[in-house]
Amino acid sequence: MSDLLLSSALPSGARHAAKLGAVRAFTEQLAAPLSAEDQTIQSMPDASPTKWHLAHTSWFFETFILRSYAPRYSVFDPAYEYLFNSYYEAVGPRHPRPQRGLLSRPGVDEIMAYRHYVTSAMAALLEIQAGPAPWDDLVELGIHHEQQHQELLLMDIKHALSMNPTSPAYLSSAPAYPPPPVPMEWIGFEGGLVGIGHENAGFSFDNEGPRHRVWLEPFALGSRLVTSGEYLAFIEEGGYRRPEFWLSAGWERVNALDWRAPLYWHKSVDAWQVFTLFGNRPLQAAEPVCHVSFYEAAAFAKWTGKRLPREAEWEVAAAKAPRRGNTAETGLFHPSAASQPGLVQMIGDVWEWTASPYVAYPGYREPAGAIGEYNGKFMANQMVLRGGCAVTPPDHVRTTYRNFFPPDARWMFGGIRLAEDLT
Repeated sequence: MSDLLLSSALPSGARHAAKLGAVRAFTEQLAAPLSAEDQTIQSMPDASPTKWHLAHTSWFFETFILRSYAPRYSVFDPAYEYLFNSYYEAVGPRHPRPQRGLLSRPGVDEIMAYRHYVTSAMAALLEIQAGPAPWDDLVELGIHHEQQHQELLLMDIKHALSMNPTSPAYLSSAPAYPPPPVPMEWIGFEGGLVGIGHENAGFSFDNEGPRHRVWLEPFALGSRLVTSGEYLAFIEEGGYRRPEFWLSAGWERVNALDWRAPLYWHKSVDAWQVFTLFGNRPLQAAEPVCHVSFYEAAAFAKWTGKRLPREAEWEVAAAKAPRRGNTAETGLFHPSAASQPGLVQMIGDVWEWTASPYVAYPGYREPAGAIGEYNGKFMANQMVLRGGCAVTPPDHVRTTYRNFFPPDARWMFGGIRLAEDLT
């Protein structure tokens, strides 16, 4: 897409129409390699079928924009309000999340017809827009919401395919094996009174603000992500059998779920294999370790004598780091090794666990109405991750972006950057 199409000089309707069309097309491109059977299965309660993602992102535009603002709009199917609502209590009842994989109907063809119906209605609404409109913010939110689901679509289908004993690949052309990683350096920061949070220039989710000040003691971050080879050393030294490295809740999960390695790692004879979106491949020591929980990340950090960064530390450091990263546009869909010295990999490759619980910033207020349920009601029992990953759309992630997951979640692309105190 040309820069002209997305230029802020264009009227907001034309700008949104160009971005919406590109994002909707990319979602369908991601689903294209999958059969109807692939798109229907749900491998665990936390994941959703591909076709559900395709429908839910359409439901979002229909529910929050078209039904309120599009002249003479008629809903595609009244049953979809129940089937494809995710968690918006203010909208009404919804189909239980753990049972989304039981929905053999509507089929993929009908859901694609629904997508095209909604996309056409959105294009018509934006075409008649001559200036600022009451739906502008909702359209932008819907675009970024769909980008979130692009990432989730790939995470969820990876888990689903991993449950198949034949280890099928999502794509057949695997990325090249990485070169050796650059040595780990320690990048120091003075700390002090710093500002964090979004500054209201461009899009952000409500939980990224308001901008506020925090005090940081001097600290250092590892220049790159922790590699699979470094994590393998933790395993080989008995890391999963030594409770002194683990938080109490983490040790309980290790034993209850018999964790012995990151998700998707398995040992074949004497060699470790890793399941990827390209099928099984030998473990590559240079690649960033991925699919670890917060508990595993914290245990590894303690084993090294370091710690995980706090989210304010991460944000201050990321603001001074290169913006380049391995995100979804590369087509690798897999973490890649650091190839340059200095502070790298802050954007892309893996979502980086922080030591910070997901709570509201000072002065935060949830938006009014059902949209207020988007982020605020999840501010309990979650940990913050930063930086995006190899399946994150590049224009979707920012240094202020606050992702969040429960501390035992592993199917998302979670990895590790180390930190240490300098005082």
